[in-house]
Amino acid sequence: MAATAAVSPPCALVPCQGLRGALVSTRNFHATKNQRQRGRAVAAPISAKFDLKPPPYPLDALEPHMSQDTISYHWGKHHRGYVENLNMQIVGTDLDGMSLEDIIILSYNKGDILPAFNNAAQIWNHDFFWESMVPNGGGKPSGDLLGLIERDFGSFENFSVKFRSAASTQFGSGWVWLAYKANRLNVGNASNPRPSDEDKKLVVVKSPNAVNPLVWDYLPVLTIDVWEGPKCISFIFSQSRRADYVSMFMEKLVSWETVSARLEMAKAQVAEREREEEKRKYGEDNVNSSNEAVEMYLDSNIEDPAE
Repeated sequence: MAATAAVSPPCALVPCQGLRGALVSTRNFHATKNQRQRGRAVAAPISAKFDLKPPPYPLDALEPHMSQDTISYHWGKHHRGYVENLNMQIVGTDLDGMSLEDIIILSYNKGDILPAFNNAAQIWNHDFFWESMVPNGGGKPSGDLLGLIERDFGSFENFSVKFRSAASTQFGSGWVWLAYKANRLNVGNASNPRPSDEDKKLVVVKSPNAVNPLVWDYLPVLTIDVWEGPKCISFIFSQSRRADYVSMFMEKLVSWETVSARLEMAKAQVAEREREEEKRKYGEDNVNSSNEAVEMYLDSNIEDPAE
């Protein structure tokens, strides 16, 4: 019987392996796959299956701002298609059994995207998008989230203008994100889009097609889907109506409580990563000190030839 693994909840952001950049190399990925193909035939391995995760509210809960027909079509057809296609793509491959986040990071492949990337990333992005909204949402955040927005953008109003502008000007299909930039400047599997920005700050970034901030080692806390095309009924995400859609999203639907919780999780994960890095450095320093002590001890026991 096939084992079933639910899609990792986007609110959990990304596993520590992804945060540390401990990625499986694509060279090893291809080599292992080729070795298996050259070897003898074996029984199909037990595979993990990703499930279609429903939005965290009834499909009509966002009306009148986003209709039940819109969500039913967007989630029930397109989102479902990504899940079904990914399950077919990864069965029996080296990606089978990996977390959704690890599949995304590995298959991004420094922009030379592997086949599984689009479906895996679209699953994650859509889960994250549905969870970014709530009935009777919108308005203005509070607490630490508001304080960080005001610190990094000058004011909430400045952030709102920047986010809306990014969403309205995204060319073609894609996503706009509010993300916590806390990575080291060297990113293992992608080019850092904001290398000159300071770490530990909120940034607004946009990404084309299925790309998301996980590939840059950023921690997203909010997203809006600015996909173009006929997959939505009450809102066609076209350039002509996009500004109205973005305004509706910001003013009526954003779940600031969810965004705040994601930010706290992001900061906690970054703090944990820093602790692990300090432990690693401390261990390396101790090893180096021990080696130096041994060398000094050996040197002191070498007899002087003149004696």
